[in-house]
Amino acid sequence: MIQPLRMSLVAVTTAALLFTACKESGGAGTTSTTAAVTANAENPNQPIAKYNDVTITLKDVDAKIAPQLKQFEKQKMELRQQAAEQIALEALAKAEAAKVGQTDEQWVKAQLESKLPVPSDAEILKVFEENKARMPPGSTVESMREQIIGFLQKDKGREVAMKLFDELKAKANYQMLLEEPRVVVEAKGPARGPEGAKITIVEFSDFECPFCSKAEDSVNQVMEKYAGKVRLVFRHFPLSFHPHAPKAAEAAACAADQGKFWEMHKQLFANQKALSVDELKQHAAAVGLDKAKFDECLDTGKNKALVEADTKAGSDVGVTGTPAFFINGKLLSGALPASEFEKVIDAELKKGG
Repeated sequence: MIQPLRMSLVAVTTAALLFTACKESGGAGTTSTTAAVTANAENPNQPIAKYNDVTITLKDVDAKIAPQLKQFEKQKMELRQQAAEQIALEALAKAEAAKVGQTDEQWVKAQLESKLPVPSDAEILKVFEENKARMPPGSTVESMREQIIGFLQKDKGREVAMKLFDELKAKANYQMLLEEPRVVVEAKGPARGPEGAKITIVEFSDFECPFCSKAEDSVNQVMEKYAGKVRLVFRHFPLSFHPHAPKAAEAAACAADQGKFWEMHKQLFANQKALSVDELKQHAAAVGLDKAKFDECLDTGKNKALVEADTKAGSDVGVTGTPAFFINGKLLSGALPASEFEKVIDAELKKGG
């Protein structure tokens, strides 16, 4: 009972995360922070293929698909974490069920049903009336009551189930010992928060990516909640399918040269549909930049190399989509709620004492 239920929740969560970031086409999806693997006992010089007199080695192949290999390693780690959690939950549920003379299936069902709110007659009637045309002929409120209740409780059921599982794990002091390796990401770029903060977040972002804009709410909440404890460093990662993103990144870097990166950052995210060169110059004027200096900076491509260096740095640590956040070297990918950042930050602060 526990395993299929838990797997369904994992599937729901995974599906949701797939739609929280801008991804490079052909990329591996959610990004990873683990090192590219050449396999435990494999020789990096092992021949893989040959053409004419040229031999392609395992090292050549792995270098070509490094981001995909990193993603594979991340997925393998996550599957192991999920399997460990399932093993623990199955055992814990059986133990709780045995205390009251029930099977684990009976116990879980009873726990969920007892915590699910019963929809009111008014709520049931509203759903019935709104969907009456799509129901079988002759349907009545009473004949459809159970189906409607199930529909109304569906989303709440996921929340209740997750809370039940969390309670089981907390009671048993469940700990995940398998952790994702940290990545060394240079915290180089415009920053918010104090130097020497216990938590450093390095963000790779794209001004034309709608998910990057959406993520700003979470970032601002985190910076406010952990004021003085978190330092945020912004790095550019314009995606290849966003035609205006590279020049927008340059524009932000030009603004940084005049000490107004964050003002331009806010302006660009607020105007993601207006990022042509002429419009970038208008945004620069709106935030009070020196027009002559900005225009020269943008027109000459002064900061193009900086943007390219940031992008390479992101690719080197496995970034294939935006936004990507490295919290003390641990990756969070996508426009996630602030609560997801808080979990990692709280754990890091706890370790730091």
